Amino acid sequence: MSQDHQALITRFYQAFQRLDAEAMSACYTEDVLFSDPVFGELRGRRASDMWRMLTSRAKDFSLTFDQVQADAQRGSAHWVATYMFMQTGFTVINDIQARFVFRDGKICEHHDQFDLWRWSRQALGTKGLLLGWTPLVKNAIRAQARKGLEAFEASR
Repeated sequence: MSQDHQALITRFYQAFQRLDAEAMSACYTEDVLFSDPVFGELRGRRASDMWRMLTSRAKDFSLTFDQVQADAQRGSAHWVATYMFMQTGFTVINDIQARFVFRDGKICEHHDQFDLWRWSRQALGTKGLLLGWTPLVKNAIRAQARKGLEAFEASR
């Protein structure tokens, strides 16, 4: 089972490398729970729509992944995404640790963890450097991400 789950994680990130959100979504259960520091918790279709939005908007994108591990219930991986943040034109190198929970041969939970202040320094420049650690800026980043996802979903 652990090899199957390692292959599932690998398939997910290989699809991400190709910017293939549909193949990524196929790795998830219908009721998947996703979480990260920007989007917070997303469930089911919203999690897949987040990947659809991000892959459709990706500019100068590359992704590497390693340290894929899994057993019958849980897994993990390390991945690094490099891309241009559209709102500012700055390049972001986001270093992420992912944790997974499996059910019925698919991912039912996906939790990404990264340093939001580090991300904001890269994505927002001076504003992120000086204020990215504050709750005000962190909450503004989260609100903007949610607003973008809602607009994307409304356009579909």
